[in-house]
Amino acid sequence: MTAPFYVPPEQLIKDRAEFARKGIQRGRPIAVIEYDRGILLMGENPSRSLHKIGEVYDRVAFAGVGRFNEFETLRVAGIRYADVKGYAYARADVTGKGLANAYSQTLGQIFTHEVKPYEVEIVVAELGDDDNHLYHVRYDGTLRDEEGFATLGGEEERLREAIGAAYRPDMTLDEAIAVIRTAIGSITEAEIPDEAWEAAVLDRTQGRRTFRRLDAAALSATD
Repeated sequence: MTAPFYVPPEQLIKDRAEFARKGIQRGRPIAVIEYDRGILLMGENPSRSLHKIGEVYDRVAFAGVGRFNEFETLRVAGIRYADVKGYAYARADVTGKGLANAYSQTLGQIFTHEVKPYEVEIVVAELGDDDNHLYHVRYDGTLRDEEGFATLGGEEERLREAIGAAYRPDMTLDEAIAVIRTAIGSITEAEIPDEAWEAAVLDRTQGRRTFRRLDAAALSATD
């Protein structure tokens, strides 16, 4: 009887992590940054129909990089989770922390038990009356609470450094847009036209539904 092929657990985890990171690094970067009236989510995305940024609930938004079909599956599952919890209990019981924990558990299970891990990283952004929350969930289920801003995609560390050098918690929306445009432009080393950006905000002045997409005209006004 032939002995089964053996791979040490440490090597298996290392190979899965390397595989997932390579897929994520090919994705165009996204930055999520707090400003004086809310949270801005913005990144390069030439597609007008395949969104990498979306609304999950009243004050909760989602941004993902990597394989579109995989993070879109997570986004839709998050919407269902939020709708069921909000209906069964109360809308206030739907929180970014709860959603991020659910994503963390799902990605951790997939990374550990499935043949192929998800090649995704996501940010769950929650707008608060006083304090905002940004939760960064990695491909292996690692959950991190970010302060002020979060970055995703290729050259994440360089992008984090570029935004960190310019970030202020009291920035206006126009200033936040300019910071992200400059930071991502310095990483990609290319001029990105207004129509090739995808951007949205969670704006606390909008009422209950705080999510609003920004079009090219709104972005060009900050040039």
